[in-house]
This record gives sequence, C-alpha cells and structure tokens, in this order.
Amino acid sequence: MKRRRKRYSAQSPKWMVTFADLVTLILVFFILLFSMSSVDNQKFQTVVNSLTSGGSLASVEKSQQSQKLDNILAKVQGYLKENKLQNVITAKRDKRGVVLILQEQVLFETGQADILKKGTPFLDELGRLFSTIPNDIKVEGHTDNRPIHTYRYPSNWELSAARASGVIRYLTNHFSLSANRFEALGYGDTKPLVPNTSNDNLQKNRRVEIIISDPEAQ
Repeated sequence: MKRRRKRYSAQSPKWMVTFADLVTLILVFFILLFSMSSVDNQKFQTVVNSLTSGGSLASVEKSQQSQKLDNILAKVQGYLKENKLQNVITAKRDKRGVVLILQEQVLFETGQADILKKGTPFLDELGRLFSTIPNDIKVEGHTDNRPIHTYRYPSNWELSAARASGVIRYLTNHFSLSANRFEALGYGDTKPLVPNTSNDNLQKNRRVEIIISDPEAQ
C-alpha cells in the first residue's frame, strides 16, 4: 500500500501578508508627505524670490530717484555759481528733497509780496527746470518776528502766504505747469533759521523756500 506524501503549502503566513500591507501603506504615506513638503518648499522659495526681487526693484528705483535729485541740485548750484547768487540763494538736499532758500531781497521789497523784476530770471530758470521734471513743488513763505499791520497784510501770516502764492502764480502763469503740482505755505515767523537778534539774522529769516519734493518722502 502506497504512502501518501504530505503536501506543503507555498503560501506565506497570514501575519506576513498583513505586515507587508502595513509597510506598503506606511511607505505611501511618507511618499505623500515628502511630495507635499517639496511642493510647499517650492512655493515658499517662489515667494521668497518674489519678495527679494521686489525689494531689489524698490531699492533700484529709490537710488534712481536720489540720483535725479542730485542732478537737479548740481544744476541749480551751477546756475547760482555762474550768476554769483550764492550769497542770497542757497541750494541743498535734505529729507524733503532739494531745498532752495531765497532771501527776501531776491524777490521782494520789505513788507511787500509783489515779485521784483530782478527776481524773475531765477524764477524763469526754475520754471524751465520744473517743465522737465514731474516732482511736486512746495513754496514756503517765512518772515522775521517784527509785527506787520497794513491794509493788505494784517500780520506776518498773510504776508508770508501771499509771497508763497505769488511765486507759484508767477511760475504757473509763465510756464505750462499744472497748479496741482504746487503747494503754498505761509509760516510767518514761526520757523526762523536763526534767532531774531540782529539785523543780519532778521534778514536771513525773511525768506522763501522752494522745495522740489523727493517722491520717496511723500
């Protein structure tokens, strides 16, 4: 009588199948995590690059604006030197932009706001300059602390404001300049350059300041 041979199953134990499925799921999970992390990193890098690029562009534009103001300052200073006006007109840079300080005698008689004929050549030079640039312009009137009381100007406030307005009116009447670019300010005697303690100081404080505004300071 033949003996029956025992048959052995080639199948793996059930626990190994379950373990393999678990390992596969864990592997898929980590692949998904890695994939999501890579996408986020790419997005993050894109944002960083965008911000860096934007910051660089803003820096370049700011540098260009500063250079333009330096060129304007140099041009005005050259005109003042050529026409020997440095003693009565000062040109400088500060946080506001290019600042031109005109002493009273350049444009006005004391206590008056009518522009003198001798002051028009410089205003004409400014008018031509302003026609070539887009910057906003502020014109400030300043006086010394001696009181004034006339029919036209009851106080230094009215006088300083009238002088600032008169300069703007001249520029807009004689050149194709938009009035929207200008701002007139009358400060009276509230912002002296020096103490009102001598005739020389009084003269320095009676002035008109013309500010070619820095767009970055707006």
